[in-house]
Amino acid sequence: MNTLPSISAHIDEKIINKVIQDNFAALAPSFFTLTSNWFVRAYDHYKDIDKFIIIIYLINLNLIYFRQNGVKIDYNTFYKENSIEIEKINISDISKDLGVPKESIRRKVLELEKEGTIKRSGKKIFVVRDTLYSARATNTLTEIATILHEFNKILKKEKLITEVYSVNEIISAMKENFSYCWYQFNKFWFIYMNRWRAELKDLEYLAIGMVVIINAVKNKEFSPRRNIRSYHKALMGSDTRGVNAMSISEITGIPRPTVVRKLKYLIDKKYLHINEKKLIVFDAKDSAFQKTSKMVNQNMLSLSNFIYKIFNQIRIINP
Repeated sequence: MNTLPSISAHIDEKIINKVIQDNFAALAPSFFTLTSNWFVRAYDHYKDIDKFIIIIYLINLNLIYFRQNGVKIDYNTFYKENSIEIEKINISDISKDLGVPKESIRRKVLELEKEGTIKRSGKKIFVVRDTLYSARATNTLTEIATILHEFNKILKKEKLITEVYSVNEIISAMKENFSYCWYQFNKFWFIYMNRWRAELKDLEYLAIGMVVIINAVKNKEFSPRRNIRSYHKALMGSDTRGVNAMSISEITGIPRPTVVRKLKYLIDKKYLHINEKKLIVFDAKDSAFQKTSKMVNQNMLSLSNFIYKIFNQIRIINP
């Protein structure tokens, strides 16, 4: 690609956010799918979400280095290496950036070393090839591209652009400019996770809660209005089916006793509700409703910034 495409060339971040706010119903299913699936995959790798996030954090240090030095790396080049070298592991920085206590980070890093997930050679630290491959962005790339595709369709409907690019075209473009795109996604994703961690303290709560939300969002009987405020309000208590602890455990991989314990916490805090069939539904009440509403709005602002960077500053397709 020798020229920048015209897609969203003159759309600023405020307009992008307004489009998202006004058309949230069209984007919510793909965004919530990305969120739920990401945490399921994160837990599946090491049976510990935070360990996976630490690995992503270490890999992202390379993306930051590439970004700072104007280096562009495509997807295939990035993943063909035998390992990624990390200059050093600063426990305090990881703790601060991820919002996890230093001792927890220290313990998990040591466990990752013992498991051979990361290795030391003298003063150098490496994320080994198997680990790098296990953290590959394949599924997440498709899910991000799906969100961008849905957003792209809204832009055309709003007559802000004239073309709609396929999911495969978007994936291809993101792979070509992978180091930049993945840096931008990780920047957004760490902000997103840190917000929820500050609220829930443990991201397993979010992984569990997202299964309940997905069950509501994908209920065929749920047909909300388009804008974000109406959507969020309509979603509460809309799920007539519900989901049980065993199903949540099977989907997330989190042991059932842990799921039961954490569901109790989420129910006690009024994020979730047990219906008359003794099944779990998403029906946040009181302060929980206010917190989730605020969080969704903040996260959509961050998503707007991510989409702005992708649509306006990288090459989406061959012109």
